[in-house]
Amino acid sequence: MKNNSNSSTTQKDKTRPKDERVREISTFTKVLTRPEMASVGGGVIIFLIFGLTVGDSGMFSALGIINFLEPSAQLGIIAIAASLLMIGGQFDLSIGSMIGFASVCVAIMVGEFQMPIWSVVIITFAIAALVGYVNGILVVTTRLPSFIVTLAMLFILRGAALVVMRGITGRTQAYIEREVIEASFWGNLFGGRIGVDLFNKLAEQGIIDARASDGLALAQGIPISIVWCLVLVVLSTLILNRTKLGNWIFASGGDERAANNIGVPVKKVKIGLFIFTAISATLFGLLQVFSSASADTLRGELKEFEAIISAVIGGTLLTGGYGSTIGAVLGAVIFGVIRQGIYYTGIDADWFRVFLGVMVLLAVIFNNIIRSRATGSK
Repeated sequence: MKNNSNSSTTQKDKTRPKDERVREISTFTKVLTRPEMASVGGGVIIFLIFGLTVGDSGMFSALGIINFLEPSAQLGIIAIAASLLMIGGQFDLSIGSMIGFASVCVAIMVGEFQMPIWSVVIITFAIAALVGYVNGILVVTTRLPSFIVTLAMLFILRGAALVVMRGITGRTQAYIEREVIEASFWGNLFGGRIGVDLFNKLAEQGIIDARASDGLALAQGIPISIVWCLVLVVLSTLILNRTKLGNWIFASGGDERAANNIGVPVKKVKIGLFIFTAISATLFGLLQVFSSASADTLRGELKEFEAIISAVIGGTLLTGGYGSTIGAVLGAVIFGVIRQGIYYTGIDADWFRVFLGVMVLLAVIFNNIIRSRATGSK
């Protein structure tokens, strides 16, 4: 009898007319409203354009792919942080200067003072955390726009990098011996490559191109920056979509007052995001210093804008409360492909920023149109 009752109840539920006040959203519409769809569509178009125009130039060979993925991954690391911060309703214009300052600190401590790399890494990340904390605490306590606070930090860090570098070395560059980096686990963790033996075997079998001199693969392994980027995008996506912290980030950027009213620790969330942004910029600096064995006071210049542009192309709104770290990384890849593609086409490199500006406008317009149609707003 119990089974019959349940089955009859289920049958009634199926035949019951649907409430007209509840609007059903199709799977297609749900997919279109994903923040990263703008970067997916833009990426497909960009790859098609360069595939048709320079597909036989070597741009999409093993070496060519590594050449645009490495800088894209490095940019993706700070784009992830910028995207999270923008979702939380804030900006950080000191990212580029933090990259330069961290690079200078590492190169001087390792190259000039011969300090162990492991201790240098810890000290540099601690400095970054302090800078991020200062940015965050100033924003949440003074209520000043993050644009103004981090713009001031931009000049402070860039000036400090120049003062420290010139005061110790008398130059604007510093160098580290390659042997010191290669002999250290920490040096390889931030400046090494993986899969070198695999790539060489593929070259021996003729699957990928090899150098004519020794037969070794032209693309010597996968840069560690790509691995770092993949790890960060997976972790950040899980945090955003599967954890309470992710909900707090969206709430803090969507409606701060409402978030406070329901018990979200908005101030702590924003300070934490500023700290993570500074740490990500420092990771970028470490990757570049240990891969190139050098540092420059101008390193990271304008990277704050490139990170924000990548996040915007990836679907993150400037107004906060909406975005995706996957989209930010895809935006960084588009950035790298355009830069590399223009080089292979032989077009004047000055057109790169023009092309990029057009991509940003199209991405923002696309996001606004899709979200308006999906939500039924005008």
